[in-house]
Amino acid sequence: MSQEITSSKKYNKWIVVLSILIPLVVAALFRIKIPNAEPLTFLPPIYATINGITALLLVIAVWAIKNNKRVLHERLMKTAIACSVVFLMMYVAYHMTSDSTSYGGEGTIKYVYLFILLTHILLSIVIIPFVLITYVRAITNDFERHKKIARITFPLWLYVAVSGVIVYIMISPYYA
Repeated sequence: MSQEITSSKKYNKWIVVLSILIPLVVAALFRIKIPNAEPLTFLPPIYATINGITALLLVIAVWAIKNNKRVLHERLMKTAIACSVVFLMMYVAYHMTSDSTSYGGEGTIKYVYLFILLTHILLSIVIIPFVLITYVRAITNDFERHKKIARITFPLWLYVAVSGVIVYIMISPYYA
């Protein structure tokens, strides 16, 4: 077994724990409403923008690595991960202080919205272990295996980031 694989195996428990814990904690916090808290209604456009920035960072990071700009790629990816963490904190804070907004569109567009929303939510859970595994393979210098999983992680993560913006744009007219 190579040094890189041995090195990355020590992270496996953390990847599993975080991949399970993050969605469970978010789901639990989503159900908790902070009593008498001022609704944080200003957050949705901010966290939608962060999703857009994340998508842009991902695209530029792929360009950077394809052009042998490894340090730039690494910085962009770490920033994309940080953006995703900030997004998640704001998203949870908003939902702990504000009621959920129902989509008001009707007909076919409502089904389009629900499809995008559902795939966004499901893939936002699925992407967690992919991002963590991809990141661990990079920091442990297991670049061959990093590249293999990054080919899966990139389009999934990009879809989650872009669909988050689309969901916001579609529901924003219905915010109270």
